[in-house]
Amino acid sequence: MSAIAVFRPVAPALVVVALALACAPSEQPESSPTAAPPPSSQSQPAAPPPPPPAPAPRELASDPVRIADDLVADERALRDPASSPELLTAAAHRQQAAYRTIGRHPEWDAIVRPRIPAELLGFYDGNISARRHLTALSEGTEKDTVPAWRIVEPTPAEELLGYYREAEAASRVPWNVLAAVNFIETAFGRINGVSTAGAQGPMQFLPSTFAAYGDGGDINAPRDAILAAGRHLAANNFAGDPHHALWRYNNSDHYVRAVLDYADLMAADPAAFPAYHRWQVYYKTTMGDVLLPVGYFSPTRIPVAEYLATQPPR
Repeated sequence: MSAIAVFRPVAPALVVVALALACAPSEQPESSPTAAPPPSSQSQPAAPPPPPPAPAPRELASDPVRIADDLVADERALRDPASSPELLTAAAHRQQAAYRTIGRHPEWDAIVRPRIPAELLGFYDGNISARRHLTALSEGTEKDTVPAWRIVEPTPAEELLGYYREAEAASRVPWNVLAAVNFIETAFGRINGVSTAGAQGPMQFLPSTFAAYGDGGDINAPRDAILAAGRHLAANNFAGDPHHALWRYNNSDHYVRAVLDYADLMAADPAAFPAYHRWQVYYKTTMGDVLLPVGYFSPTRIPVAEYLATQPPR
């Protein structure tokens, strides 16, 4: 899976400033120009060589053995402090695609799972479990259209962590549970749109429910929505029965299991949350998974075939 590059044009005001700086007249009077210094007779140190280019991102393989081996390489890259941001993003995108693909193929388990090293096996098992619960949750809901959404950059990871911790302190609902809900509901706020049931905002509240738990806040503001989710779960006895509280948030046992799987992974593995924060938005359609990159926007639902015809090949 290749990373998506988003081109951001330079603002006209910045261009004007840059041109002004480049063309500003010298403060030195023209009548007394400063001569250029003679070249030094001493040898100058050689400029350091440019850093090597980042490796080209690998596309997701088609056979389970290669998918497994590439997944292990990407998991290790995601845990390597020397990995560049570009490499982390590419590895997270392939990681996401690999788990989606393996999750759809339980017949591959006997091939893929033995190729996962022991130190990554718990993380692998948790991701496959969560993926299969989400697949079961969405079974039979495939659409022949893409949604009327806008896909935006998510709130920065450190900012979200601060909101989760603040909500945990106020509600006693663990930060990783709130993060897992935010992750499943809107990919950490990437999805800006209204669900078929009328839910809104990064934590997908019905306006009537948010009115009860939002404390006068903004349903679309990440901090307000996360704090409201903590209040909602606490009011539904998360401390005594977390399964019931999460079921009240979304009435599905598969949803509850997926939230708890991802929450456990984020609590146990420091690499989990940063990787998930880099994942993209896929929409399940009658023509398969469709990637909705940052910048996607449609005010109305449009046929998936029509949308795909406008997209460059990947």
